[in-house]
Amino acid sequence: MYNIKTLNKIDENGLKLLGERFTITEDDNADAVLLRSFKMHDMELPKALKAVGRAGAGVNNIPIDKCSEQGIVVFNTPGANANGVKELVIAGLFLASRDVTGAIDWAKTLKGEGDKVPKLVEEGKSKFTGPEIMGKTLGVIGLGAIGVLVANAAVALGMDVYGYDPFISVDSAWGLSSQVCKATSLEEIYAKADYITLHVPFIKETEGMIGEASIKNMKDGVKILNFSRAELVNDEEIKPALESGKIGRYITDFPNAKSIELPNTVCIPHLGASTPESEINCAIMAVNEIKDYLLLGNITNSVNYPDCIAGEFSSDSRITINHKNIPNMVSQITTVLASAGVNIADMMNKSKKDWAYTVLDVDTVIDEALAQKIEAIDGVVKVRVLR
Repeated sequence: MYNIKTLNKIDENGLKLLGERFTITEDDNADAVLLRSFKMHDMELPKALKAVGRAGAGVNNIPIDKCSEQGIVVFNTPGANANGVKELVIAGLFLASRDVTGAIDWAKTLKGEGDKVPKLVEEGKSKFTGPEIMGKTLGVIGLGAIGVLVANAAVALGMDVYGYDPFISVDSAWGLSSQVCKATSLEEIYAKADYITLHVPFIKETEGMIGEASIKNMKDGVKILNFSRAELVNDEEIKPALESGKIGRYITDFPNAKSIELPNTVCIPHLGASTPESEINCAIMAVNEIKDYLLLGNITNSVNYPDCIAGEFSSDSRITINHKNIPNMVSQITTVLASAGVNIADMMNKSKKDWAYTVLDVDTVIDEALAQKIEAIDGVVKVRVLR
């Protein structure tokens, strides 16, 4: 029996898939946790913890390095909320072009004007005009699950679309419209785009990527859409560009103390994935990832350990080993097994940056003592024996 702790409300459509070998617990010493936005950085990670399932794509709320060092596999759910975010980005395109929010706020000021309202509307509407998006150029930075959907939708709306992603996956490339032009650099996006939408993760290399240096290379009046993370945009450096009109409008789904004070900015309260469909899809994907890992040792969509799909057991026992990605690890592991007379029926080893994962199907039931010998190897952080 595996104990699962939920740190946020997880949709029941996902939880009901856990099955009879799992139970939801309040006990801190759980085998896995499921969460959405709960901040785990100050949380003491229990010794029994084997996996963290994030029902969503972003994992900034999870101590990835700490989890890796303890052999805890962190999963996310890329693409599960992609359609929900895509639809809001398209709404953001319209909000960036035409001052819909300003017009709505102004219309509310006409309350109490009675029969004068229609005339006042006709007199005042010219203040809120804006261009159509058809025929304009959209630059999509990041062509993951969301970026591809946004690019394709913009093509369908009649925009000229340029996409930039030097690390685009094969799956994303297959899903991308042939009408999306390949940009060879960010500078090409900046030079050509009337609208720029960001769909990259927040990492050291992307922090403040929209700032003084990049803005000076953009077209006058460019509109910026940020539905990824607040930290991608330097609020201090974008402010003068918004005041001067260099940036025509900034639409963000990540308001903060600075951005809500910016001129010509529309702040949306992080609604990108706030659809019932997104919550259901994320919960289902996260639960299935956790189940597959705990029961069979398979890893799919981990942010700290490599994907490793070994399928069903091919023998009596399966040993899974989380270890550092350093030389001589596999030979040390197999030497321990050979010295105990254990025959390896099948083996898979994968690595991802500093960490690696090895799965061995063996013809013998492995006891605790042998598992401890493997775990004692320098560089091994967690050993599990599955039957």
